[in-house]
Parts: sequence; structure tokens; C-alpha cells
Amino acid sequence: MGKTLFDKIWDAHTISTIDGGPTQLYIDRHYCHEVTSPQAFDGLRQRGLPVFRPAKTICSPDHNIPTIHQEDPIADPVSRHQVETLAANAREFGLTHYGIGHKNNGIIHVIGPENGLTLPGYTIVCGDSHTSTHGAFGAVAFGIGTSEVEMVLASQCILQPKPKTMRINVEGKLPDGVTAKDIALYIIARMTTGGATGYFVEYAGEAIRNLSMEERMTVCNLSIEMGARGGMIAPDDTTFAYVKGREFAPSGEEWDKSVAYWRTLASDYDAIFDKEVTFRAEDIEPRITFGTNPGMGIGISEPVPASEATDEAGAASYQKALDYMGFNVGQKLEGTPVDYVFLGSCTNGRIEDFRAFANIVKGHHKADNVTAWLVPGSWKVADQINAEGLDQILTEAGFELRQPGCSACLAMNDDKVPAGKLAVSTSNRNFEGRQGPGARTILAGPLVAAACAITGVITDPRKL
Repeated sequence: MGKTLFDKIWDAHTISTIDGGPTQLYIDRHYCHEVTSPQAFDGLRQRGLPVFRPAKTICSPDHNIPTIHQEDPIADPVSRHQVETLAANAREFGLTHYGIGHKNNGIIHVIGPENGLTLPGYTIVCGDSHTSTHGAFGAVAFGIGTSEVEMVLASQCILQPKPKTMRINVEGKLPDGVTAKDIALYIIARMTTGGATGYFVEYAGEAIRNLSMEERMTVCNLSIEMGARGGMIAPDDTTFAYVKGREFAPSGEEWDKSVAYWRTLASDYDAIFDKEVTFRAEDIEPRITFGTNPGMGIGISEPVPASEATDEAGAASYQKALDYMGFNVGQKLEGTPVDYVFLGSCTNGRIEDFRAFANIVKGHHKADNVTAWLVPGSWKVADQINAEGLDQILTEAGFELRQPGCSACLAMNDDKVPAGKLAVSTSNRNFEGRQGPGARTILAGPLVAAACAITGVITDPRKL
């Protein structure tokens, strides 16, 4: 019997397996940011341990950093302390650190791929749930807790129970105006936020194969939002073309050897998954969320549906979400006034997202009632925006670019949406207060966000 992509990588990195227990898994790449790492480094000090393989860990602050005036000291004392602590820990333990202003600084899940640090066949961890992003390269990538961060720093290994495998196929061609974000939000709505719990998901099918690498990263990024341990896509020529020539990617003879190995990673034709699901690309339209989790989503032309909960608690939770958002069953959201638009995050903060946004707003002007935060995922993305002249298009349309960081994805920095205000956001989560206490969040792709930004209301980009 053949093996899945997941099993090939997992098995190649298994050091030992505890009978009836977890696997001791070797980790190729460890990403580290300022929020989940301080206690892990303290743990090393208390035990008198060094970092076992410092070259394998890459540090970059992203969650707490401001997106304006980064040249000044961080005003918030908690954020400043966390960022400074990461820098100090990296110095003490001899780790690579891309601090604020460094050319490689940015959101950790953006800078890994763009610098060639994320590679096919790798095992990758980070103290952040959206580490699943790196699975787009054909890697086993997943988020870990702070105690596990310490484990990886100390041993370059981690104890993990082996997940089950699921393949989600998206067959056919995507309609015009439908993005990778729409694919992901569609799948989550169909699977529900717990539908992939216990599984590692491989995405496959014609629509997935036709995605660019940045689009694949968006799909894999959101895997965690349906409960999956991670998501991944088999490496192919699209993957290799993206990786080739990047700063830390293999080169010369090593490149040829690497590609030859990477081509063997795809799931075998007779591989059996624990579960398999298929969706049709033609059924997907631009998506928006209407509730307080990413699974509460609809096509932009659809009305808010009634609850499908079969118990009183589920129905009450559903109604609570609608009350928080200020929406009603049967209501169509097109035309609803928007207060904020956020383009960015590890989900949609890459150059292709800014190209898509700029393509919609070109020749138009930002609506007066909208505050727009356009935040590149890294300095490399920011530089490319300028090199391609997208900054000029955005400026002429009344938008301003901010500096790289996680920004309004989560309320851990200055970019907070005020209470009661409605934000259309290209980020990954819409929980109560995620973007600020009392803030209301609608998740969408960059085309929908752009259309909302110039009309001032929820707008189907296909109608512009």
C-alpha cells in the first residue's frame, strides 16, 4: 500500500515511538516570535541548558510591533518588553534574529517562505497556530505551546501524537473573482470549525494545483480554523519555481538533489487516507463571515442562514454571535456600511494580495467613512509594492501603506478596531474582541476588502 505525503515526511523524521504513546519527532525548522517564547528561554536557564541546534531557530518579532514609526521606541511597555526580551534571548543563545527594521523582518509566516527557510519535506514548528501556512510547500508544519517551544530549543525534537490523515479535493476551475481565501472560507463553512479535528489535511485537486504558492499558503494558513492539526499541499513545479534562488534555499548541485527528493514526496496513487472529502470549485463565490468564528460564513450574495444547531446550547450560542455582530437571520449583508478595512496578516499580507487590492481600487477612491489599514507582511513585500508602483496606485486612491507587522489581525498592538465598529478583514479569525474589545469582524479576501474600501459598504467585487 502506498504512503501519503504526510506519512512520508512524518516517518522520515521519527526518532522513536513510545508504545501506545507519542512520537519523538525531529524538527528541521523552528520559528520563534516574541509572544510565546520568553518562558521557554527561562526554562532553559533554570535547567542550565543551551539551545541544542541554534542554526535551526529563526526569531522575528511580529505580534506586538507597531506599524507606524517603527524607528521610535515602542510606546506600550508590555509590547516593548516582549520585543526587547526576544532580542536579548536571541543574543544570549546565539540565534538568528530579524529585529524591527531588519530587511528580513516581518510576520514569521511570511518571512520563512520568502527567504527560502521553509522547504519541502521539512518538519516545521512555531509557537503560533498558523504555522500550518508552511505546509503549502509540502511540509509538516504545525503550531506548538510554550512548553513545547522549550522542548524544541533544548533537543530539536518534540513529542507528538500522530494525527490521522484527510485529503480535501477541490476539483474544477474557480469562477472569476474567487480567491484562495474564498476557497478556504468555503471549506471551513462546509466542514465546520471542528470538522477536521484530529487530522492533518492534504489539499488536492485541479483547483488547488492551479493556485500560486502565495494562494496555497492562504489555504493552508486557515487549516487550523476547522480544527486540523495542519494543512499541506504536495510540492510540484510551482513550488520549485518559487523556492529557487531564495537566500537560504539550496543551490547548485544541492538544488538538483533536493528537487529530485522533493518529487518523491507526493502521495502515492494507492495511498489511503483516513477520510476524504471533495468539493467543486464552481460552487464557490466570494465569501464573507457573518458570525464570530470562521465557520460562520456565506457566499456574499447569500442571506444569513438560520442555525442548524440541534440543541438549545448550540442555538443560543448561534444567536449570541448574531447579536454581537448586529445581524439577523435572513438578512443579506451586501450594502451594510463598513467602518474599517484591513489588508494584511499572515493570511493575506503578501505581494499578490496587494496586487489584487490595487487592481480593484485603481481609478477609484477610498470611501470617506472607511478607515483602511494596509499592512505588508514583511519588508520584502513593502519593497516590492514600491518597486512595482503599487504604492502610487494606492496613494492616488486615497490609501496609505503602513509598516510590516501582524497589525489588526489581533489586539496585541496599537492597531485596534474600536468597540462596535465593523471591520472587513483579510486576516484569519473573527472571534469576539479579536481585533479590539467590542470590535466586529467580517473575514474576506483581498478583492472583497478592496471593493468595500472604495464603496464604504459590503460589496461584491464582481459587480464593480
